[in-house]
Amino acid sequence: MPKMLVAQISTPNGPFELVDRERPEPGPNTVRVAVDACGVCHSDSLTKMAAYPRIVLPRVPGHEVVGRVDALGPGVEGWTIGQRVGVGWHGGYCGRCDACRRGQFFACVTGPPVTGISHDGGYGEYMIAPVTALARVPDGLSVTDAAPLMCAGVTTFNALRNSGARSGDLVAVHGLGGLGHLGVQFASKMGFQTVAVARGADKAALAASLGADRYIDSTAEDPAAALAAMGGARIVLATVTDNDAMSAMVGGLGIEGSLLVLGAPHAPLAVPAFALIAGRRSAQGWYSGVSIDSEETLAFSVRTGVRSMNEVLPLARVSDAYERMMSGKARFRVVLTPTRK
Repeated sequence: MPKMLVAQISTPNGPFELVDRERPEPGPNTVRVAVDACGVCHSDSLTKMAAYPRIVLPRVPGHEVVGRVDALGPGVEGWTIGQRVGVGWHGGYCGRCDACRRGQFFACVTGPPVTGISHDGGYGEYMIAPVTALARVPDGLSVTDAAPLMCAGVTTFNALRNSGARSGDLVAVHGLGGLGHLGVQFASKMGFQTVAVARGADKAALAASLGADRYIDSTAEDPAAALAAMGGARIVLATVTDNDAMSAMVGGLGIEGSLLVLGAPHAPLAVPAFALIAGRRSAQGWYSGVSIDSEETLAFSVRTGVRSMNEVLPLARVSDAYERMMSGKARFRVVLTPTRK
């Protein structure tokens, strides 16, 4: 049988193991994808630590996948061999549960597949993907440009376009990391008055280059007070993982403003109740999106020039790639390509 190289996790918080496996055959309503690039996301730590409920090891992480359809399983229609496709966090849905019947595919309650967790992901040369997880990848994006948009991109783009904010509204992007540097670009391209909030004066030039109308250095001034002085934000896109810093941003919301939570703090998020009540403000979480959302993210990025800033490493250096991502040293996303050296 033909072989493929993958990077798998066999024990909780164990090392990445580069192993050769037999190349899998697609089952009904699935395809085999020849992986061209896979982004390294903080959520991959759920696989590395075996922290996701009911995860079974060994498992191959990776849910920012871009590649080509390599083989079709029985019953597959509408996809062709060689077609460029992407696979994100949302690994498909059952289509039968009440949530799916209402069109809320992201909330599938029958144990929805999660790429790189419920089944093997893109840290390898090939993977199997359900057809409900596939997004078309436009020719205008390279594989390394497209891969991070399959999670970090769709999360920020989809959150903003569903936030209720209108062109001209004040939108603050809290954090300028892997999510935030894309959030600023999307907010600017959507026509929002865009404010970037991060730590350190050195990030001001970066924020401006990404399209921010103003930069707030949270080490030099109170970002909530600064936003309030500007009339208050319609949306604060919270991409950081510091629960205290995120909670403090509620004070920068305008009337009926919303704290849109994308980052996952390590401790409970404390939201001041009176601030919510007095201004009819809200705090809301946002799920990344399903395959059509990823497809529309890629299309918008091609049209408007939104691009992720990436470091590209071969699969053979998967441990280095993961460490750079987890340490925060990467600027700003890390992408693996399936090369053995």
